[in-house]
Amino acid sequence: MAGERTIVVTGCSSGIGAHCARALKADGWRVFATVRKPDDLQVLEAEGIEAFLMDYTRTETISDLVSTVLERSGGRIDALFNNGAYGQPGAVEDLSTATLRAQFEANFFGWHELTRQVIPPMRKRGEGRIVQCSSILGVVPYRYRGAYTASKFALEGLSITMRMELQGSGIHVSLIEPGPIATRFTANALAKIKEHIDLENSPHAVDYISQLARLDGSGSVNRHKLGPEAVYSVLKHALNSKNPRPHYPVTTPAKQGMFLKRLLPADLFYRLMRWTD
Repeated sequence: MAGERTIVVTGCSSGIGAHCARALKADGWRVFATVRKPDDLQVLEAEGIEAFLMDYTRTETISDLVSTVLERSGGRIDALFNNGAYGQPGAVEDLSTATLRAQFEANFFGWHELTRQVIPPMRKRGEGRIVQCSSILGVVPYRYRGAYTASKFALEGLSITMRMELQGSGIHVSLIEPGPIATRFTANALAKIKEHIDLENSPHAVDYISQLARLDGSGSVNRHKLGPEAVYSVLKHALNSKNPRPHYPVTTPAKQGMFLKRLLPADLFYRLMRWTD
């Protein structure tokens, strides 16, 4: 790809998206970063990053983003890093259908819409990279993360299918499965469980005590948690390698989870995951 390469990065208000947007710019990319709140625009723009308001749940903001980026870049979008998402904790039986649907709108349907809109300019140029920031929970299940797990399982299936369909087009699709990364993700999840789950009257009320402790930071600390720079390390490979991998597990728990799922009988593996905390 000759000249200054362009990339759209979503979910750049903090965490993985913010770090990767800054690192990509430092590495010579022209970065078009998205956030959902106006206050977050100013921080990125002050650093010379072109920032836009976009909400995966509002299709018109996706279309506005793509048309503006194409106008500014002369029709060029070399890469897309879908990253913006949130986790809705709670037992499956405690989730309303509306709450589950909202999780899919933000974590799956919006990603699909943005991806569909960037593929035509990539096809026109005969090259492109689509990188999805999935989750190890898109490969292995975890108690009380049913909504998030379902959205990521769906993303994994759709993305790998798309990877096969785009073979020979010059467009490559990869998935990153980070595992535990130090971001505001758990703080946002804490707000969502309090908003949508009846914690006191649930049959899972006792288990929710430990789940809340994990989310608010008062519980045990995950010693395998890494910083967002670990995600950027594999993102660079997915964007620059001649043959990018379909899957990029990042942390030790992510790598172990994928390995054990392949190695163990299903019943044993799921019983093991049942007691993982």
